[in-house]
Amino acid sequence: MAYEFEGVQYGKLRDMQEARRARYVQLLEEGLNFTQAAHAVGVSKRTGKVWRNGRTRSNGRNERPLVDWYGGRVKDSTTTVSSRYLSIDERIEIADLSRSGTSVRGIARRLGRSASTVSRELRRNAHPADGGYRPHRADQLAASRRPRPKRRKIRPGTDLYAYVAAGLRRHWSPEQISNRLVREYPDNDHM
Repeated sequence: MAYEFEGVQYGKLRDMQEARRARYVQLLEEGLNFTQAAHAVGVSKRTGKVWRNGRTRSNGRNERPLVDWYGGRVKDSTTTVSSRYLSIDERIEIADLSRSGTSVRGIARRLGRSASTVSRELRRNAHPADGGYRPHRADQLAASRRPRPKRRKIRPGTDLYAYVAAGLRRHWSPEQISNRLVREYPDNDHM
């Protein structure tokens, strides 16, 4: 099934939605108000608000806003999380070198990275309409994909922790422990 937006066919719904969001931001930058921009790309005013401000999902996970400049927040692009991850400066260099026709291996050699890392970065963050690489959008998507700290499900000092530890000492598999918990404590949500 193909999805169409502004005369361009997209193979995946996600790609079409990504193009809609990008067009929404472009319309805001051109001076349209929030409602006009939302209606121009075919979404509700509320969806436009979510794209601007972000939202908290029902599972408690926060989604970052699509438009970082809204509300006056400025990200510091010089900070790097870890050398394992590509920095915004590396992404900009990838975009420049890619546009100038440098091969993936040439870009990788210049950055001191693996060719597979550069290739994956270019493939994963290619724009659906023209196939171009957008370094700032790629950095934003990478930040949203990074895992966030979560509370442990099995915390020390709880009955569940003691039960699991006892099961592991008896050399039960995690699957066996899980199945026994369901059978022995069918009405207890904490177990």
